[in-house]
Formats: sequence, C-alpha cells, structure tokens
Amino acid sequence: MERQSTLGPHDNPWEILGVASNATNEEIRASYLKKVKEHPPERSPEAFERIRDAYELLRDPRRRALRMLLAADPWAPLVSLLADKAPERGFVGPGPWLAVLKEK
Repeated sequence: MERQSTLGPHDNPWEILGVASNATNEEIRASYLKKVKEHPPERSPEAFERIRDAYELLRDPRRRALRMLLAADPWAPLVSLLADKAPERGFVGPGPWLAVLKEK
C-alpha cells in the first residue's frame, strides 16, 4: 500500500526545502539533509513528513516537471516557465568561420 503524500496542491516543495526552482539534484539533496537534521522525525514528525514528501517529489525529474507545469499560471506564455534558464547562443557570428577559411 502506497503512503499518502502530506503535500497539498498549493504547497511549494521548493520553498519547503529552501531551494531555487532551478536547483540541481545535488543542491536539493544537500538541502534535504540539512532540513532533516533541523527537523528529525523523533522531535517534529509533521515537519519531517513534509520535508520528505517535498524531497521525494523533487528528486524525480518527471514528477518535478509535472509539478512545475501544473503550478504555472495557465494564462502566462509557456516561455515564462523557462525564465530562469539563460538561452544558449547558437550563432557566434562569422569570426570563427572566417578564421577556419583563412587557415587553408
């Protein structure tokens, strides 16, 4: 039998763990371990449950992406989901190509 999650639809797992929405897996894990030390299950079982559920949700890339999509404003453009990510520059200009052509 699967355990019921303590996180509601409006709970923000990134806030619970204290990480940014673009945090890496290592940052999420480090924050989880820090929070577990602050709230061990013997002293504060409710807080520990919320921290564990937030970590379980964020450590799975599929569940993390689904949560991010469902938490987004439905009227905002999809590009707003990628606002944290800097776009990669695909075009570097003619300089490198001209240098290669001049070498021959």
